[in-house]
Amino acid sequence: MNNKTAWLVDSNIYVYDAWNYCKIRAKDKKGRPIHGVIGFLQFVYRLLSTERPTRIAFAFDEKLKNSHRKALYPAYKAHRKPLSPELALQFRYCRAFLDALGLYQSSSYHYEADDLIGTWCYQLRQKEYKINIISADKDLLQLIKEDDYWWNYSQNYKHNTKSFHKRFHIYPYQVADQLALAGDKSDNIPGVPGIGMSTAAKLLKKFGTIEGIFEHQNDIHKMQIRHAKKIEDAIIKYQNTIRLAQQLSLIKCDIEEVNIDDIFKQRVIDDVAFNELCQQLQLTKEEQQQWEKLMNSRSK
Repeated sequence: MNNKTAWLVDSNIYVYDAWNYCKIRAKDKKGRPIHGVIGFLQFVYRLLSTERPTRIAFAFDEKLKNSHRKALYPAYKAHRKPLSPELALQFRYCRAFLDALGLYQSSSYHYEADDLIGTWCYQLRQKEYKINIISADKDLLQLIKEDDYWWNYSQNYKHNTKSFHKRFHIYPYQVADQLALAGDKSDNIPGVPGIGMSTAAKLLKKFGTIEGIFEHQNDIHKMQIRHAKKIEDAIIKYQNTIRLAQQLSLIKCDIEEVNIDDIFKQRVIDDVAFNELCQQLQLTKEEQQQWEKLMNSRSK
């Protein structure tokens, strides 16, 4: 299966999780905390050694002051605190380590990691690849098609289109519309007052899409849901909010400057950079040899 399956990693969340929850309190050669790095590298090692992916790419977020979503809605993610210097160091180390291993990682100063993954998905499907999206962010479920998987690797549960529909009563292609109706506090995306995820799912089950809801908005009061008339009135009143939120929630899959061919380039360990990073991170000789053995096995 792996020969025609690509693994796309939503990397930031695994660095954050490692920084917040990793029990190993390691420090680099300068005495700075690097438990976020160590936890992330443990995740990467387990993923590579257990799943043996042949095509894998790691997407990261940058600090986006001029993203296409902020251009639409300046308040998008405005409540997020900037990275502390300590956390920023974790990201620099993680990305440098992936580079040194010869693993492909990328980011954009205009688009988010979600959009990179969306564009990779589109381009990979043109090459008839199945896709495993490694993430804990349910927003990325909107990208999966039949035979794909969204996989929360740390928590060890995953969804394909069938299991997702069974669990949430909507299809992956409806995820962005559900968020457009209910809003998303984590990203500061506005929603319709009085509509939560459950009510949004019921509306989408009945009418299919946002456009379907607008087309039949005067019939919403007939639905067997609580406060149906109030929901109908809110849909009519907040149409502009819904359309804005839909643009914010929808993952872009057509970034022109992103080229999936980068994933297919043959890469090897950069011995100089790898050895230097191992020294900076104060990895043991045994840990360094484990990485070398793993990466050498991937190249065979």
